[in-house]
Amino acid sequence: MRIDGEAYQRALGEELRKLRKRRGWTRKELKERLQSEISLQTLATYELGTRQCSVVRLVELCVAMDEPPQELIGRVHRRMFTDEPGRVRVHLPALVANAEPELLPMRRWAEDRLRQSVGTVAEVQLDRAAITWMAELCGLEPGDLAARLRNLAGTG
Repeated sequence: MRIDGEAYQRALGEELRKLRKRRGWTRKELKERLQSEISLQTLATYELGTRQCSVVRLVELCVAMDEPPQELIGRVHRRMFTDEPGRVRVHLPALVANAEPELLPMRRWAEDRLRQSVGTVAEVQLDRAAITWMAELCGLEPGDLAARLRNLAGTG
């Protein structure tokens, strides 16, 4: 299993941001509830996944938001290492680098997706309908396409 540190950090940031927003708090309101001093910019970089968060700081953030740290990490772990039921994880850079001619339509889609996201999204999950539609474009069976994508993502 491959660990993409940058993608993991982004997923952690997204989960922190979702948790804060579920509480209905601004970053400033979260900052006021923390035990230690932290800048709003630092909070923003944690939520964007552009700055690593120490374990102690992560626990402090979770305690402030009344969330068990293991639950937050569990959600991040499931996002990173488990395909949701009926979904297939697609590692976009690996797909772009793949030279299989049958995957050309998928490769073009992945290139466009990476270009649009300006490097912030390295993986996406596709549902069954998307896999079926893309398999048709590639001239493959949906199960075959899903297996190839899982192999590229390192989850096959």
